Amino acid sequence: MKNELVARILYEIADLLDLDGVAFKPRAYRRAAEVVESLGEPIEDLVASGRHAELPGVGEAIAKKIAEIVETGHLAYHDELRAKLPIDLYALTRVEGVGPKTAKLLYETLGVRSLADLEIAAREGKVRTVKGLGEKTEEKILRGLAETRGVEGRMLLGLALPLAESLIAKLHETGLFERLEYAGSLRRGRETIGDLDLLAVSADPARAADAFVGLSDVAEVLAHGEAKSSVRLGNGMQVDLRIVPAESFGAALQYFTGSKAHNIALRKVAVAKGWKLNEYGLYDDEDHPIAGADEDGVYRALGLEPIPPELREDAGELERAASGKIPHVVELGDLHADLHVHTDASDGTASLEEMVAAARARGLEYIAVTDHARFAEVIGGLTPDGLRAQIDEIARFNETLSGFRVLTGIEVNIQPDGSLDMPDDLLARLDWVVASVHSHFRQTKDEMTARLIRAVSNEHVDCLAHPTGRKIGERPPYDADWDLVFRAAAEHACALEINANPIRLDLNAELARRAIQARCRLSIGSDAHAPEHFDFLRFGVLTARRGWATAEDVMNAAGAG
Repeated sequence: MKNELVARILYEIADLLDLDGVAFKPRAYRRAAEVVESLGEPIEDLVASGRHAELPGVGEAIAKKIAEIVETGHLAYHDELRAKLPIDLYALTRVEGVGPKTAKLLYETLGVRSLADLEIAAREGKVRTVKGLGEKTEEKILRGLAETRGVEGRMLLGLALPLAESLIAKLHETGLFERLEYAGSLRRGRETIGDLDLLAVSADPARAADAFVGLSDVAEVLAHGEAKSSVRLGNGMQVDLRIVPAESFGAALQYFTGSKAHNIALRKVAVAKGWKLNEYGLYDDEDHPIAGADEDGVYRALGLEPIPPELREDAGELERAASGKIPHVVELGDLHADLHVHTDASDGTASLEEMVAAARARGLEYIAVTDHARFAEVIGGLTPDGLRAQIDEIARFNETLSGFRVLTGIEVNIQPDGSLDMPDDLLARLDWVVASVHSHFRQTKDEMTARLIRAVSNEHVDCLAHPTGRKIGERPPYDADWDLVFRAAAEHACALEINANPIRLDLNAELARRAIQARCRLSIGSDAHAPEHFDFLRFGVLTARRGWATAEDVMNAAGAG
């Protein structure tokens, strides 16, 4: 898929135009980038059918540019803009502490063009010498670079999953595959993916392998055989295809899903019985097959309850499976609502009516509109009077709806001292109040802990959104004593959000599990700023599953009644 390439170029055009002082156009390019980035299908398929011109917010001029990127791999207009500022602006601005203006300043003063240049300049103490930056900015950049390096060469779950689904769909079209599934860390729902593992059954392995290496997405063939083939896609992602006999598919799916630690522990269970377990099957002490065609059958033959892929991290799941106590973890179909939704009343791109239509199209029964409260001109949003007007607007709109309800809400900002930036009497009128940290991320651990505890203890706050503030590969989480925060949240019936935006997935799975153990409720929110962002919910569900969350643990798995 070329979605990432297209979005990257459009984002960079927006930043370059901003730096040139161009009005209005940057927002249009940024909007188009967000739409392409969140697509659940390959942008090249839309271009081939002409449907890319029908995407929301994509006008004729940008549609032509998208087609040019898809067809040629670059964009002449982008090249012209970059000639004025020949730096990797997209990569540089992903680093905490580096916005477009800072990136330009670093280029003009220190010759910084790339992440490598930036790292050298920061480590050599040169960034702090630039007028207007200083030591604190340099420290922030070094932290941001460490975060970026931590996911270098890996792809966000929100990009990897649609990519795998696209490849599988194309391979199924050949008619050569009887079974075909993705495995590996993607199947376990990890937040970033190093490479893709596909597992297949085919009556004609040779032709099936030929079809795989012949996919239009393939840039390089690394290996080509009937049992295993490996390719590198145009976006750099390696994809491995293994074709196995039908009688081994279940064992192979279990083995190649992993994790390594889970597999080692599972093999110990087999060895304790005098058996052997590998990617070909489960065998007794005389090498007679016991199980292998069906993944669940492998677990059951070992005396274990089947374990969902997302739980396979050797974190107590085998002990629970042995006693039949594996939780029925939440599923996407369990969600009735999305409780974190923005409209064009703040920084969203669509109207209330458009967001409701998109939510209904995805089978939801209600949403909470949680537009931003205006915050120091950094976040465009609602004033108290604007919120009052929206409450009235939603009341009128609900009267026109049947079988669907819109909850009134707001995303308030948690001030450095833990207070909120909306008056309590106004918050008391709302159905759902989301509170978030949007500034002062580098408070001390004690300061941040006290700040969050005060916020979740406010009687009007229903949910703490994107609780740790992290952005994967861009901004590390802030420091807090999460056990104390969770305890306060549970005491005051404040839910903790799993923000489903693929760049956040915040809370992460580990903290989500700890929150549940502290008797907190969770809310899986898309943080939708556009209609297509409701599709992020499935990534939040995967994270919740990795955190052992059941439907009973999730606020929006409850019906509107």
